[in-house]
Amino acid sequence: MNPELRAMSLEPEGGDWAGSIALASASLRVAVVCTNNLNRSMEAHHLLSKKGFIVRSFGTGSFVRLPGSTADQSSIYDFNTTYDEIHKDLVQKDEKFYANSGILCMLERNMEIKPRPERFQNCRAVFDLILTCEEKVYDQVVEELNSREQVTLHLVHVINVNIQDSFEEASLGAFLFSELCQCIQLLDDVDNEIEEVLLEFEEMSGQTFLHTACFY
Repeated sequence: MNPELRAMSLEPEGGDWAGSIALASASLRVAVVCTNNLNRSMEAHHLLSKKGFIVRSFGTGSFVRLPGSTADQSSIYDFNTTYDEIHKDLVQKDEKFYANSGILCMLERNMEIKPRPERFQNCRAVFDLILTCEEKVYDQVVEELNSREQVTLHLVHVINVNIQDSFEEASLGAFLFSELCQCIQLLDDVDNEIEEVLLEFEEMSGQTFLHTACFY
């Protein structure tokens, strides 16, 4: 990720506009989506919730997958499996490996946010903004929304920026999403001004943003 963004993520919170952001953020309904609803989307969920946004997080995979100590030892779970159940299973399998890799700590963080991972395709809630963490997930989200019958014609902006599935990059990605949400929340005309904001974020971060509008 761009060094400028990495440096910005270390700056303290606050500023003259911080209060107005906190007051305004509650009206923007946000979803963050990755593949497994374990790391990237949950890190962003955690930060956006702290910033006062109405936020939910999801995965788009058929199952929840976690790496093992070798390539052929991944652990696979149904989306109905709770974070606590995943945690207990991994402790039984190889507590030392999963503790040292940070996965147990990640699951403990997740347990404080919600009970279990959720699959986007099974959710019928309405959002104003959906943020995805990789292009494949973006395609799956757009495909899912476009396959549904349009009823209310409520517009939702779907935005993707590729975030590597590591703890450090998930943290930086969450900061980027938070900054983006704060800027979008303050726009007078989101539908007409959002493209300009995304161009500015591309220049700042060095990342490519994908964007499309879908309807409920």
